[in-house]
Amino acid sequence: MSPQTETKASVGFKAGVKDYKLTYYTPEYETKDTDILAAFRVTPQPGVPPEEAGAAVAAESSTGTWTTVWTDGLTSLDRYKGRCYHIEPVAGEENQYIAYVAYPLDLFEEGSVTNMFTSIVGNVFGFKALRALRLEDLRIPTSYVKTFQGPPHGIQVERDKLNKYGRPLLGCTIKPKLGLSAKNYGRAVYECLRGGLDFTKDDENVNSQPFMRWRDRFCFCAEAIYKAQAETGEIKGHYLNATAGTCE
Repeated sequence: MSPQTETKASVGFKAGVKDYKLTYYTPEYETKDTDILAAFRVTPQPGVPPEEAGAAVAAESSTGTWTTVWTDGLTSLDRYKGRCYHIEPVAGEENQYIAYVAYPLDLFEEGSVTNMFTSIVGNVFGFKALRALRLEDLRIPTSYVKTFQGPPHGIQVERDKLNKYGRPLLGCTIKPKLGLSAKNYGRAVYECLRGGLDFTKDDENVNSQPFMRWRDRFCFCAEAIYKAQAETGEIKGHYLNATAGTCE
């Protein structure tokens, strides 16, 4: 090993465990409008300072791990790390604190609620240093909210499809939500629509179970809608819960 390599290794990287608060507790940090801000209620184990507990949450939900790794030098941790920027005791509670953590927006995939929550709370509840942890609040910046496309259309399109204006739309979920055959499910849809409802909908538990396959439900619901429309002279609707197998 050359002297140059030895010097670089000894100065640039030192393996081992160090306190999270040395890197991830930054009380001087001023939050940005683009930061995602989280408020955690933390209960440290006896002997663990609240600053260390808050910093541990910030670290493990962003760029940190339990030990120093040489690959930290391959990126800018100061740019990407989460920061515990403020800690305050919970009034009336012993050894409980609110730890405020700021995350740079680049840590998150655009338009993905799954990625956001997996990043923030997916890996922080198993610390030995914490006796209890709870996410109390979350501030999502407008710049991130705008990456979510939302539904393809809103209430106005629904009104246009049903030709119903100037009043609330009236609908219901078919019950019992589980156990009906497709034919009896369609019968319930017809009775509801014929009785005056604008639409009916599947419960979230209704998928494509053995007692009622999706295609059969679709056919009987379509028949019910057309029959109710013919008898009432109004446009009717039914919202089907569409699902698929895990690998489909």
